[in-house]
Order: sequence, then structure tokens, then C-alpha cells
Amino acid sequence: MHSFRMFLAAVVVSAVALPAVAGSTDKVIYSYKDWEVRVVAWDDGTTSCVAQVTYADDSFSIWADSQNPIKLQFYYSGWNFDQSTANLVVQIDGRAPWRLNDADLYKQSVLFDLPDTRSGTQFLSEVIYGNTLYLRNDSGEDVQDYSLWGSQASISALTRCVDALN
Repeated sequence: MHSFRMFLAAVVVSAVALPAVAGSTDKVIYSYKDWEVRVVAWDDGTTSCVAQVTYADDSFSIWADSQNPIKLQFYYSGWNFDQSTANLVVQIDGRAPWRLNDADLYKQSVLFDLPDTRSGTQFLSEVIYGNTLYLRNDSGEDVQDYSLWGSQASISALTRCVDALN
């Protein structure tokens, strides 16, 4: 485990040292089943980690760093939002739905800060042990769905990535 942390720290340092193109530079540090974990170095000198499942036109991402709340991002190339908010629903498998009130809509993304509370931890636990995440509008109509196969190992890698940033 110690050698993995040293390797991860080296990857983070090398990603930060790379010249940033179009706002960020990223490097895949872990890949398993449908998921990838990346370290992302931004032009402003900050660094983040992201675990994501990606398809041709859309993705579900969990962003984390050592300073900000964990952020959920749902991306679809066909969306074209202005800067506004919406209330959405997320359901994992057949479990009780989660409400994402006042999620930020921006360009092709829906963004939501996960609360740093027990409910935020419970949500991540459901992602870890779930099979499919369903994104729905406020009326409960399906918008997108995402595979959670590989999320347990990927969120563990995400946690190690954030630890390496510290």
C-alpha cells in the first residue's frame, strides 16, 4: 500500500507539472470495469480527483479534492443549459430516491455538491454497492442512467487519490 501511495503521489506531481491545455491536464490513475479515476491539474494550480463512468455522449462523475465538497456531475453533450438550477431525482437500483434540490445547470452539465453529512456518506455507500444509477427530472421521468459496475474499487481509488493530494 505504501508503494501505491508513493506511485500515486508521483503521478499527481507529474500531472501538476505538465503544461495545462484548455484549462486542465488529466491522467488516468485507475481503471476498473466501467469506471476510471483521473487526477486533474487545473490552470490555476489546483488539483482534483475524479471517478467517472463515461459513454459516447454522457458521463457521471464524482469530483473530490482536499478543500471542497464532493461534487456530482452529470454530463450529456446534447444538453445546452444556461446558468440556472433545477430539482432532480437520483435513484440507485430500487432503493429510495434521492432529491438533488437546486442542482446547478451549466452548459452540458448538471452539478450538485454532496453534503458533508451522514446522508452524503449514505449516498456514496449506495453508489458503491449499487448496479445502476438513474437520473430523473423532478417529475420522476428518466433522463439518463449510468452503470455502477466497478464503482466500489473506483471510489476507493478516488479516496487514495485525494489522500495523495494532501
